[in-house]
Amino acid sequence: MIGFENVTILTPERTIDGGALLVRDGRIRALGRRDAVELPAGAQRIDGQGNLLVPGFIELQINGGFGMDFTERPETIWPVAERLPAYGVTSFLPTVITNPMATFQQAIEVIQAGEPVNFRGARPLGLHIEGPFLNQGKKGAHNPAYIRPPDLEATATWSRDNGVRLVTLAPEQPGAIELIRALVARGVVVSAGHSLATYEQAEQAFSAGVTYGTHLYNAQPPLDHRKPGLSAALLTDPGVVFGMIVDGVHVHPAMVDLAWKAKGPDGITLVTDAMAALGMPPGTYPLGDHEVVVDGTSAWLADHSSLAGSILTHDSALRNLMAFTGCTLGEALLTLTRTPARVLGLTDRGRMASGAIADLVLLSPDGRVLMTVAAGEVVYNAGR
Repeated sequence: MIGFENVTILTPERTIDGGALLVRDGRIRALGRRDAVELPAGAQRIDGQGNLLVPGFIELQINGGFGMDFTERPETIWPVAERLPAYGVTSFLPTVITNPMATFQQAIEVIQAGEPVNFRGARPLGLHIEGPFLNQGKKGAHNPAYIRPPDLEATATWSRDNGVRLVTLAPEQPGAIELIRALVARGVVVSAGHSLATYEQAEQAFSAGVTYGTHLYNAQPPLDHRKPGLSAALLTDPGVVFGMIVDGVHVHPAMVDLAWKAKGPDGITLVTDAMAALGMPPGTYPLGDHEVVVDGTSAWLADHSSLAGSILTHDSALRNLMAFTGCTLGEALLTLTRTPARVLGLTDRGRMASGAIADLVLLSPDGRVLMTVAAGEVVYNAGR
């Protein structure tokens, strides 16, 4: 049982100064002004020293970190998960990129096996399978040898019940619409990405059940005023949310601002697309079966032909979004909390309310992570 006091609680509806919050059995049990919340004598009391208490961050696209790559070694999902709370992440979708179908099955089995004994960290919510049903013309850092047409039979085991939560595909490929409908029927969120879809093909995919777009602008046709493509469809359709990599490398700040003006916090999720070099010094790191060269700001294939994920952290993404758009911290936080929770159909994460899972982050006023609580357990403390 944990009792936070002397915190500023940020919720979408209000800001509670001089607040307190009680956590018991992994869930939020009470929150409000300090004089309105009873903290039992047995609670572990945490003095927030006036800092901000916000929902834990939900990441929908991350390839690995700390020298480990999920596609190369799916079992590394767990050691990476133990270290993600340092960036405020309390739940995430480990992302496995285009590879032989056996690799995806191996990752599914890792998720199905459940968390290791004595695990402490961010919770995997299931897999994000990015590929292999992509467009060769927008392959990015995906190995073209493994890209293949959409295949209903090969994906027969891909379902929410089996641990697959999100699938990225190119919706213009022959057979994609049938696969979209089948995946949605099994509870999988389908995303359009690595695609050369026209505006009309994108709208057809949305009608078939696509509700998300993978890393807006990147691996998509450029915006064209006469031939609007997937990016334009994502920006203009009110029923579709998209992820965006706000590191100042993948997307120019002006284009981030354009996306913000078009969709705002309810239509955007911040994603890092981070790879094995996250939290590591510059050097060479794996991404699937590629080697990626990483400097202090970006990650590229060895021949410098394509960006290959990022080394962006989640708290940095928040600060960048505010700097690029002028939005408030409260608005920016929605893109890492309530909006990704809504994309996945989660009602008990991404919000500050009695009964919600106690995924919490204590932030400094400038958006730096001081402490992270996952399912009611302190899993990161910057002061230790």
